[in-house]
Amino acid sequence: MRKNTIDIITLGCSKNLVDSERLIRQLELNGYHVTHDSENPQGEIVVVNTCGFIADAQEESVNMILELCQAKEEGRVRQLYVMGCLSQRFMKELGKEIPQVDKFYGKFNWTELVSDLGKTYKKEHQYERRLTTPKHYAYVKISEGCDRHCAYCAIPIITGHHKSRPIEDIVAEVEHLVSEGVKEFQIIAQELTYYGLDLYGEQRICELVERISDIKGVKWIRLHYAYPMNFPWDLLRVIRERKNVCKYLDIALQHVSTNVLTKMQRHVDKEHTYDLIKRIRAEVPGISLRTTLMVGFPGEGPDEFEELKEFVRWAKFDRMGAFAYSEEIGTPAQKKYKDEISDEEKQRRLGELMDIQQSISAEVQAQKVNQTLKVIIDRKEGGYYVGRTEFDSPDVDPEVLIPISEKTLRKGCFYNVRITDSDDFDLYGTVIK
Repeated sequence: MRKNTIDIITLGCSKNLVDSERLIRQLELNGYHVTHDSENPQGEIVVVNTCGFIADAQEESVNMILELCQAKEEGRVRQLYVMGCLSQRFMKELGKEIPQVDKFYGKFNWTELVSDLGKTYKKEHQYERRLTTPKHYAYVKISEGCDRHCAYCAIPIITGHHKSRPIEDIVAEVEHLVSEGVKEFQIIAQELTYYGLDLYGEQRICELVERISDIKGVKWIRLHYAYPMNFPWDLLRVIRERKNVCKYLDIALQHVSTNVLTKMQRHVDKEHTYDLIKRIRAEVPGISLRTTLMVGFPGEGPDEFEELKEFVRWAKFDRMGAFAYSEEIGTPAQKKYKDEISDEEKQRRLGELMDIQQSISAEVQAQKVNQTLKVIIDRKEGGYYVGRTEFDSPDVDPEVLIPISEKTLRKGCFYNVRITDSDDFDLYGTVIK
């Protein structure tokens, strides 16, 4: 093991990643060498930032902790700490079951880790981060928690009420990141469109995005995790009019059947959902819509599933993810409904839905052939430069592949690329002058 070295492993979503990046910065300010997501952790200290959202994520987190406990017993790790959503939710249970962990921290008190190591948490640097992403893009978390209380979701149990960060703090963070070379910003929150209600008494997401857009050096802004109820319609004007706000919106819809949506406590119905998609596309022509859907929620019978498939065929989402319902302890759904749909049937429905989306994705991508699109280069891989358009968020969306033999391209730079071919998900292109 390497002395004065700390390995941090981040599991789960980009919101967790931001926390890890802030912790890394604090540790480095205190003299530690820090690695992130190393395939072979060799530091004397390891910190695992866990996810506790659904059963599969919980299992992944527990398995990682146990693997590192084994490394500790073998003398390959001296100290092991755990933070994040899983330990926030199951702090007492984990402490009893896995005593090899030196200390568990929750979602918000991870700052105590610095002082527990005998160092000083430097509050004046609290929003500084050491980016683990390529240096040209970063995630910016504008709030914590959620007040929506969807029946299936454990997030409010884990993170508590929605808490917006002040606009001034967010603007200052973006200005700092721009000074460090960041050009592209993924704006993230558990519920983006709720932003500001707790601080200012009204939704202020439009003002926030405009303030970020005004900062010199901000080239792309992309918005993640909007909510369909009480959607702030002026946000569409901002997306349409601001050149550096990507024509992209990630809005998790979960389902379309009124019966299922009611049981999910989503406070919208089928008609509202269809009208929402129509209006977004009417007001922002060419917008790329990403959504997440759920199959197998209690009450989703054959008819409700057919409604969902019909909706996916009609909406033709540019990007779509889906997952099978899993019963989460303490949620309204776990208390009110019996999980009667078998895992086999859930997986069958999930596969059927994603097969439909695969065909749609292939169609959407094929329509871009012969178009010229602005592309930012992320990396080299194999025989290609790999980049993205404004319609593609890192890690979750399709990419643009450009042959390396063409010319030398610089990571983090923008190029005009003529699309020459496509497959079900990715595009292929050539740079034009």
